[in-house]
Amino acid sequence: MMSFSKHLSFRWSDLDPNFHIRHSAYYDFGAQHRIEILEGLGLTMQVLQKQHFGPILFREECVFKKEIKLSDKITMQTKISKMKPDASRWSIVHEFLNDENAICAIITVDGAWMDTKLRKIANPTPEVAVQAISLFPKSEEFITL
Repeated sequence: MMSFSKHLSFRWSDLDPNFHIRHSAYYDFGAQHRIEILEGLGLTMQVLQKQHFGPILFREECVFKKEIKLSDKITMQTKISKMKPDASRWSIVHEFLNDENAICAIITVDGAWMDTKLRKIANPTPEVAVQAISLFPKSEEFITL
């Protein structure tokens, strides 16, 4: 199954007092990867600002399976796991894999789109938003909402 992948590089500031990656850093890496993917699919910050439109999260959850330390080689894979046919609601999964391909953590986010002028949930516009989210690789467990 295809996914968007990114090799992560950890900084000293990503560590907690136990010398492994702090819990909130995982969320930062996931958010950054989602924005990079959308930008790469044509849904740039300029498009979002011009159209007064953007993604909004309802839930963000991380399940920690194995600790990650500063020198670990980690790849994050990002896929869509749920989506309404009109792309108005979706769930995205980020898997953090070590160099042995073992899952160290899984982030799941549930989201939708917001009209940034009205400050209300809105159906995705422009069409580039529907196309971008529809181009995300689907997880093996993908379901249509």
